[in-house]
Amino acid sequence: MPLTESQPDALARVYASSLFELTDGANQAEEILGELEDILEVARHDRTFGEFLASRVIDAKRRDASLVSIFEGRCSTLTLKFLRLVNEKGRLAHLPAIVAAFDQLVQESYGRVEVDVFSAAPMDASAVADVKARLSAAIGKDAIVHPYTDASMIGGIKLRMGDRLIDGSVRSQLRQIKDRLTREGASNMRANMGRILEDSSGDAHD
Repeated sequence: MPLTESQPDALARVYASSLFELTDGANQAEEILGELEDILEVARHDRTFGEFLASRVIDAKRRDASLVSIFEGRCSTLTLKFLRLVNEKGRLAHLPAIVAAFDQLVQESYGRVEVDVFSAAPMDASAVADVKARLSAAIGKDAIVHPYTDASMIGGIKLRMGDRLIDGSVRSQLRQIKDRLTREGASNMRANMGRILEDSSGDAHD
């Protein structure tokens, strides 16, 4: 089966932290991150390569030899060593989550935060710049903004930072209003019923 996209979990963060500790600063960390992201990009578009990385059937030793043949001289020594280690542990299928966790570590450690911004219509450069400036000021870090279009949205924007989603879409706001009206409506109904029962009780005594 091919590699599947997944959010960072506890296991991914362990591998990502181990790799991060081996880097000697922002430049190397970002170089490693770029190489790993390029590898995942190839795997997304080349089904055979994706299945080669994710398959549980391929023997780890045979795959190790293939990894060396494919990547030696084409990526940094640390990236190749890490891929071989993950393969040895039988965790290459978990590579997307590991890379996502490593990405978070790099951004957080060097004063940057990756933010996915979803809007109903494509954002132009000035809108992206405005969102970036506002986010950077709000979180006190350099926000790296990745704009996406979500046709299911009515308006507004949604932000995703790591595994945290901030929903500011119109659809979300309408849902909140509906929920509030439902709650208040039920509360008002109970209050009205209480008054009716009290009035009925008073009429009975009269």
